[in-house]
Amino acid sequence: MTRTAVAPEREPAVRKAAPGGAPAPRRSGRRRIALPYLLLLPALLLELLVHLVPMLMGIGMSFKELTQFYIRDWSAAPWAGLDNFAVSIDFDAPVGQALLKSFLTTCLFTVLSVALCWFLGTAAAIFLQEEFRGRGFLRTLFLVPYALPVYTAVITWAFMFQRDNGLINHVLHDQLGIGDSPAFWLIGDNSFWALLVVSVWKGWPFAFLTVMAGLQNIPRDMYEAASLDGAGVLQQIRHITLPSLRPVNQILVLVLFLWTFNDFNTPFVLFGEAAPEAADLISLHIYQSSFQTWNFGTGSAMSVLLLLFLLVVTGVYLLLTTRGRKTSDV
Repeated sequence: MTRTAVAPEREPAVRKAAPGGAPAPRRSGRRRIALPYLLLLPALLLELLVHLVPMLMGIGMSFKELTQFYIRDWSAAPWAGLDNFAVSIDFDAPVGQALLKSFLTTCLFTVLSVALCWFLGTAAAIFLQEEFRGRGFLRTLFLVPYALPVYTAVITWAFMFQRDNGLINHVLHDQLGIGDSPAFWLIGDNSFWALLVVSVWKGWPFAFLTVMAGLQNIPRDMYEAASLDGAGVLQQIRHITLPSLRPVNQILVLVLFLWTFNDFNTPFVLFGEAAPEAADLISLHIYQSSFQTWNFGTGSAMSVLLLLFLLVVTGVYLLLTTRGRKTSDV
């Protein structure tokens, strides 16, 4: 009797204690939610320090007459206002004309490189979707250009493009008999095509890897149903593969565009500090305008203009692709 009478009195006491202990799990839950952000905070701060601080310094330098006379203390350089920007976009003056020509060359180069990278990567990814002997070896082989360090790959191409003892002229002229004499690939008009070859060779494996990952999300049942309905390979690619890859391709094209338009390592390693006029990309042109003429204010202004151009293009591209995706979904 006594035990049964005590038990009901203790049970409510336990229930009342539960609400009082509720805040502890909430605190631990908040800590678990905040822990990933706290772990990422050092990397985020370091990333901002590496990228944001130089960018802000470059913007500040673009408003100053910063030359070699003030390189020791660039904060003491005279204030120039918008004069550096005016000189950069004055297309009637030599500096503006050279920048405009470099900009147009970069646009043409970027369009060709991105288009070829996307086409080769997509074609290779679609080709390697079907299982066959040696597929794993080809996948590994196609990713070799992407895995190699940039400097190693471009230096190798520079040796291959040599006029007298390069592999390219040995195959084209000596073996195939194309041309009356070995061609100059690293100077003159051919330098543009040499740079394009290296850029595509270096960039298309990334497109291949991205598209190959996107193809994994397309159900195989769709291809089987289309095959039963009589659709050929090209029709399946047109009506199933490409529409399904639209979100992947939208990001892929944007990333390739930004990488190619800003590429500095490839032309610098291939041609050195002074690129031929036909292959004068804007990234290398800004470098030459800054470190060869020692006019860092004008070079910084060109960099800011390039940044604004890329921001505008990226914003318009994302706006158009997002609106097109919403329209297609409706």
